[in-house]
Amino acid sequence: MIIGDPITFAVESRIEIAYDSSGIQALGLFVIHVGGFRYGVYQNDASMLGVSFDEVGRRIARRGQHTAPFVEFDAAAIADAYRGAIYGEVQEDQYLGLPRQQFEGLIYDHRITWAPDGDECFDDGSYVLQFDAGDRVRLIAFRTDSWPYDPDTLRDVWLAADDYYGILIRWYEAFQAEWESMPHKHRGLI
Repeated sequence: MIIGDPITFAVESRIEIAYDSSGIQALGLFVIHVGGFRYGVYQNDASMLGVSFDEVGRRIARRGQHTAPFVEFDAAAIADAYRGAIYGEVQEDQYLGLPRQQFEGLIYDHRITWAPDGDECFDDGSYVLQFDAGDRVRLIAFRTDSWPYDPDTLRDVWLAADDYYGILIRWYEAFQAEWESMPHKHRGLI
């Protein structure tokens, strides 16, 4: 199932096996489309989907809170700063005009990182960053096939906040309905 338009923004998932545990929910795939590029492992058995489902729910609940003072900066500069501050072996004192610790704290406290979300679905090196900016949402996405990221995979999309959150809500509800409608395996049979 794909909700949204992959050319701008869409969420895609597929349930291979549904489980009776809401914590793991299902085995399948979950990917995010940004600017015509797909982020995430595109295999039917990529991951258990409970974490990704819960993360979408958290994003919906925290609408308007994924903010950063550098939201208008160039996407490449944001991707460079993000990778350097969070994963760099050598740390700089400042990133995008903020002291390193403040920059890192903002990334975590404002839940700027959507993907990876802790599940195996993004083991392909994909990153999706979300910024709320008033009545708009900005998504910056890239893959890390090289350091600090592969520039050919960098995408930068601005959407109306109502459109963005509408897609998340529609996907969340459709996934829940699909999961509930399927026969479930017992968790112990994984």
